[in-house]
Amino acid sequence: MAFTSTYKQAGVDIELKESLIPLFRKIAGRTKGARVIGGVGGFGAMVAFDAAKKMRAPVLVSGTDGVGTKLKIAQALGRHDSVGIDCVAMCVNDIICHGAKPLFFLDYIGTGKLERSVAVEIVEGVARGCALAGISLVGGETAQLSDIYQPGEYDLAGFAVGLVERAKIPNPKKIRPGDVLIGLASSGLHSNGFSLVRKVIAEREFRLADRIEELGATLGEELLRPTTIYAKIAVELFRQFTIKGLANITGGGVMENLPRVMPEKVQAVIERGSWPVPPIFDFIQKLGAIETLEMDRTFNNGLGMIAIVTRDEADRIMSLLKRRKCPASIVGKIRRGPRSVILK
Repeated sequence: MAFTSTYKQAGVDIELKESLIPLFRKIAGRTKGARVIGGVGGFGAMVAFDAAKKMRAPVLVSGTDGVGTKLKIAQALGRHDSVGIDCVAMCVNDIICHGAKPLFFLDYIGTGKLERSVAVEIVEGVARGCALAGISLVGGETAQLSDIYQPGEYDLAGFAVGLVERAKIPNPKKIRPGDVLIGLASSGLHSNGFSLVRKVIAEREFRLADRIEELGATLGEELLRPTTIYAKIAVELFRQFTIKGLANITGGGVMENLPRVMPEKVQAVIERGSWPVPPIFDFIQKLGAIETLEMDRTFNNGLGMIAIVTRDEADRIMSLLKRRKCPASIVGKIRRGPRSVILK
């Protein structure tokens, strides 16, 4: 008896993947900027370096990240329209901390069995995230890995590149005692701490479909709230003001992330109660009986970004943020001391 084996029988549907490329090209085309040459489907993404012509010392800034176990929420609900935004945010929000203007983005989807509707939903979300960041989606990869992922599972990661004039890169050595901390509001959990969140929810036997009155939404809707993308407002802030430091408050919270942009011998003092905290944090803390210190080093607690600025410019920066409808608060200051964060 003769046996015939195919790649499709092994779990890889090449025809389906190829059929998605024209659609992905169309979706990505909505974000295409003047620098992009060619389009999705080539061996590599080509982006002209025209933006660097006016710079004396152009510096490329790159970052890569994923969405983490927040994907488990999306997969449980069968809703994949917002995790693409999260993926863009996780990458872009890192590179803007160096004063970079984001230019382009690539995504990676690894899945067990490629589902057309799921893949399209994810890429549509990535494109929306790119539009929010003002960048081009120039390519990506969809890998079918049935031996690694269970049916219905997938992973999502991305890669972003930006450009900055070397002289404009924030220098931690310029941060001084008396400088002011401005916190840009988060939309909620963003994409960090979900392993703990999921553990707490499972132990308390909550369902994602449960409506939580204090959240004004179902638990699933709140947990899938997209990560805020700060790219456009950050570019404007760096253009108009002296931003001495900008910290993306991701995994590790304020305690671990703010010191990354601070010099030795200065301390950040943050005043609790100086900014509004989204109700999801109080809900999770009470539900899991989580200590405040654990909350501080796991979640953003309502602060998506923290900028370090001079006292003289703080009020003007706050005025601009208000005009741009970007919720923000003055949350503390810099003082002398060992490099650390004090939450009072």
